[in-house]
Amino acid sequence: MSTHDQPELSIVRDAAGFVPAQDSVLLRITGSDATRWLNGMVSNSIQSLRPGEGNYNFLLNAQGHILGDAMVYREPEPEPPTFLLTTTASQMETIRGHLDRFIIMDDVEVQPAEDYPAGLLILGGQAAGTLAALSLPIIERSRLALTDTQHGRLLLLSPARGETPVYELRSTPATIAGVQSALQRLHVPQISSAALEWLRLLEARPLFGKDIRNTETAHDLPQETAQQHALHFAKGCYLGQEIVERIRSRGQVHRRFTAFRLQGELPATLPAPLEMDGKPAGELTSAGLAPLPEGPALLGLGYLRQAARKPDLGQEASGAAQPLTYPGGVALPRQGTVGSG
Repeated sequence: MSTHDQPELSIVRDAAGFVPAQDSVLLRITGSDATRWLNGMVSNSIQSLRPGEGNYNFLLNAQGHILGDAMVYREPEPEPPTFLLTTTASQMETIRGHLDRFIIMDDVEVQPAEDYPAGLLILGGQAAGTLAALSLPIIERSRLALTDTQHGRLLLLSPARGETPVYELRSTPATIAGVQSALQRLHVPQISSAALEWLRLLEARPLFGKDIRNTETAHDLPQETAQQHALHFAKGCYLGQEIVERIRSRGQVHRRFTAFRLQGELPATLPAPLEMDGKPAGELTSAGLAPLPEGPALLGLGYLRQAARKPDLGQEASGAAQPLTYPGGVALPRQGTVGSG
């Protein structure tokens, strides 16, 4: 069966596809104080990054609430070190405003990375083989590389995210167009945004603005999201660190990000309340109908209160003493890749 005959979700899990990176934007942080200053602004260790390395971060306020998330990479060439922060377009204004507000007497500048305005993602179980077919380097997760191609200079990023390999290519529109044409000649199919969402639900990756929120009615804390790889507990002080450390010292949070399999109908609206025996037990924040090989499956993501958990949560069963219900059906906590980023 050719990739053009395969369902999209099978392509991204078992083969390779590409999609324009239209929702991805980059900021460059420069200046002699960039390392020290940025290390104090995000939840992971920036000062430990070597050239070409990156890590996943939260940006927090003083109350420890998550204002945004981003990958931060140290660029391979400049001295003193410079950094690239990659995030979603919907977060850019908030994140840049937040960072700018804390540049006081520091030699730091935060600007859009205008040399990489266009991008695309290559993803799937065979994504590395696709890079090799394009004569591009294969890099480890949370790394970046600069490479010269026949189409022009290319920035290659490998973000920290779920189990499926993902590579982001950034360059000028002309260079990205050349790479896309080469992918089409290799018969690598373009993937829809719907397939990316199915994969996200399957891999249980929280999305900022949907599952991770900072609104008038929802303020999520880092440990609630199960994204432990965004936190570094020995890096020193940073904004919001006192709350993160206080939660760690107490040993747990009252609720935790959880993957669900749903039985019934898709929730009419999100977030949707979860109840157990008529009492609040959490909420669903994402849901969708994913075309799995064994048949369509209703998948959900959300938060489950610790009091509603069984010790063996993660077993494919009810996962609770009483059924978890939502308006439209029953939610079964499922074994998933929660915490994979």
